[in-house]
Amino acid sequence: MQSELTEEHRRIRDTLAAFAEREIRPFAAKWEREETFPREVMEKLGALGFLGVSFPERFGGAGADTLSQVLVVEGLARCDAAVALSCAAHVSLAAGHIGGFASEEQKQHYLPALVGAKRLGAWCLTEPGSGSDAGAMRTRASADRGDYVINGAKMFITNGNIADVYVVMAVERSEQGKGGVSAFIVERGAKGLSNGRKIEKLGLRASDTAEVIFDNVRVPAANRIGASGEGYAQTLKVLEAGRVGIAGFSLGIARAAFETAVAYARERKQFGKPIAEFQAIQWMVADIATRIDAAWLLTVRAARLKDAGLPYAREASMAKLFASETAMWASERAVQIHGGYGYISEFQVERYMRDAKLTEIGEGTSEIQRMIIAKSLLRDGYLPA
Repeated sequence: MQSELTEEHRRIRDTLAAFAEREIRPFAAKWEREETFPREVMEKLGALGFLGVSFPERFGGAGADTLSQVLVVEGLARCDAAVALSCAAHVSLAAGHIGGFASEEQKQHYLPALVGAKRLGAWCLTEPGSGSDAGAMRTRASADRGDYVINGAKMFITNGNIADVYVVMAVERSEQGKGGVSAFIVERGAKGLSNGRKIEKLGLRASDTAEVIFDNVRVPAANRIGASGEGYAQTLKVLEAGRVGIAGFSLGIARAAFETAVAYARERKQFGKPIAEFQAIQWMVADIATRIDAAWLLTVRAARLKDAGLPYAREASMAKLFASETAMWASERAVQIHGGYGYISEFQVERYMRDAKLTEIGEGTSEIQRMIIAKSLLRDGYLPA
């Protein structure tokens, strides 16, 4: 399964794994229990270059490929999905939007600090009344004396309480619908920028999730990313790339569930022998591994198409869809293998199952992914990449 990896890929994977086992896994349960975001871990990851592997060297990155970044988020999710999610939102969404569409001056100003985690990023798209229907957003950006004034609220924003840099989608010209959406960079400390109520979540509790409120927030016109009305098109591209990362994130959770279940099955004895010797358990183990391998190959394909500059929206959705549903299925099977112990918080598989659910919702629900895939197939036909 890992034959797709180069020596450089393996170096990144193994170095990240050693860091995560030492700096993250031992504390993951405590962070979740206390709902504490470990910002210092993000800073260490940034200092080691893990948050910038796919960014150009001139911005402090390593200039590596998309698969390298997938390996980072997968390795983090294997030890703590909450940390991985915060990193993915910071890298793929906030920094990714700036890296993909901002001016050279904006990139020079923001990316080095984001890549090094000296500043944390958040990506503000979802609103209380618009989730999958991003075109229904109500946040407005009005031109005023050479600036923009932003009013509105965003919901379910990862890193929303702790970010230093926000990439915000807002409607600049409402009469043009989706074509009137623009993207803006807003910095922490801007007058009128605040956070709403604390959001209690099923899982991923150590990852900060917040409502972000804009009350007459004034930003310079120079903080708009790209031309007026390009924000929605940019958003679709950012989400395409982000889905490859979320596929890796899902794989990390699935691998953690698999490894934990196998270790337990080898140790747990019933009727005088390890439960790993029972066919019912063996079949679950076989099915989990098979689905993980299939999800991995779909993810590799999407990453390679992206790096080749070829269309990959359908493949990204396929990878995200299958990997996320694999994460949910694998973690549920891991709980089943643990039996009653899988249902109590003392054993971490119940956390994997709670964490996995978001993968089927965030960055486009499974239903949205199926819509994207079906529309592509019906429009272009089916010719495997």
